[in-house]
Amino acid sequence: QVQLVESGGGLVQAGGSLRLSCAASGRTFSSYAMGWFRQAPGKEREFVAAISWSGGSTYYADSVKGRFTISRDNAKNTVYLQMNSLKPEDTAVYYCAADPNTSNEQYEYDYWGQGTQVTVSS
Repeated sequence: QVQLVESGGGLVQAGGSLRLSCAASGRTFSSYAMGWFRQAPGKEREFVAAISWSGGSTYYADSVKGRFTISRDNAKNTVYLQMNSLKPEDTAVYYCAADPNTSNEQYEYDYWGQGTQVTVSS
């Protein structure tokens, strides 16, 4: 079992930055790939970014490529999502998730956090 807790969400103006954190507890964090997903009001949850267990491989949705950076610190059992040049369309609840294999498919992820709200004003 892996417990995930997101933090760092909030209200920011367009063009601003936020850094989300996801703290993990339970089974060995470093053995899991980690992903970030988001769900905007009235829309389905979508893939944002993923990182392999070692941090050596990262993947991004086209909509955030070049603006968002996923990273992890296995010593701190934490994964991060640095979000720069934020746009109003980035407004959503952001979720972190854990899975043994790196994937952009949410159905493959076994463990999920409760989510953190990110609101970008225009």
